[in-house]
Amino acid sequence: MLSKQEISDRILVQEHFAKEHLPSGHSRQEVEEYKSQIKKLLKEKDACLVAHYYTDPLIQELADETGGCVSDSLEMARFGSVHEASTLIVAGVRFMGETAKILSPEKRILMPTLEATCSLDIGCPIDEFSAFCDAHPDHEVVVYANTSAAVKARADWVVTSSIALQVVEHLADEGKKIIWAPDKHLGAYVQKQTGIEMLMWDGACIVHEEFKAKGILELKQVYPDAAILVHPESPDSVVEIADAVGSTSQLIKAAHDLPNKHFIVATDRAIFYKMQQAAPGKEFLEAPTAGSGATCRSCAHCPWMAMNDLENIMQCLQEGKDEVIVSPELVEDARRPLQRMLDFSADMNK
Repeated sequence: MLSKQEISDRILVQEHFAKEHLPSGHSRQEVEEYKSQIKKLLKEKDACLVAHYYTDPLIQELADETGGCVSDSLEMARFGSVHEASTLIVAGVRFMGETAKILSPEKRILMPTLEATCSLDIGCPIDEFSAFCDAHPDHEVVVYANTSAAVKARADWVVTSSIALQVVEHLADEGKKIIWAPDKHLGAYVQKQTGIEMLMWDGACIVHEEFKAKGILELKQVYPDAAILVHPESPDSVVEIADAVGSTSQLIKAAHDLPNKHFIVATDRAIFYKMQQAAPGKEFLEAPTAGSGATCRSCAHCPWMAMNDLENIMQCLQEGKDEVIVSPELVEDARRPLQRMLDFSADMNK
């Protein structure tokens, strides 16, 4: 039985989140009109919509309704590569569109906006990264999927957060020294879990880096039964207090598998759409980035992901603009480290 104070605190939290993220922009009628137009255009243009977990739930819903895909960046690209559509609409950030082009060079890849980028991508420019790698020629270069096509092409391996531990352990078993880029927090997590030292690039995700252990623990006092779900791009102090640490798909699975009714989630809040599908009846709370207790607040949403909306999805289908272009030479060079990871993953699952 909750005390009156606990009930009061929970009401304050719920009211705060409700006010902070009230729907804005289009009316329900306008949303339905956009969706109807987009569905028609997808058929006319022989196109398929693939969307990341961090895009607006309306976009994820539309991808589900039209036979597309809602997933992490690599699965989006992999799904697109086997889909029969000749055009892929990639709702996410630019490196995701590039990854789709690398795995489907014969297809036309369009994005709602090519201006949507990623702090990890921006923070790892190819010229500086190449010089860094050249200074350590005896190291195997492992890069996170959140990187440009050019950086992928410079790497020996591309990894996702779900397979990073296994790849690093495999390379260490082969006696390889490792360069890790670009996310230092994910790199530190891999290093701590495996005990393997890596030469680390200094990059971070602007969303995940803002989560604070102190605020999460104070919110947990309001919801003492809550499990804490953390993406490993978060700081080590946040990872340490987690009940589950993992990639986006792994966190969704944890929400389903764990018995808790409440979850404090330290990743982009748009993931709640799929978490609620996977675990109906459970309640998901944004991990705070500031404030304390019942007054905590969160800005847990990528500003570049938020640049994707129904209007610019419709426009990219109508006008064919914001096409992702990657040179054939770069596609070939970037595909090798991606394929290496896909082959490694397939071998693991045999």
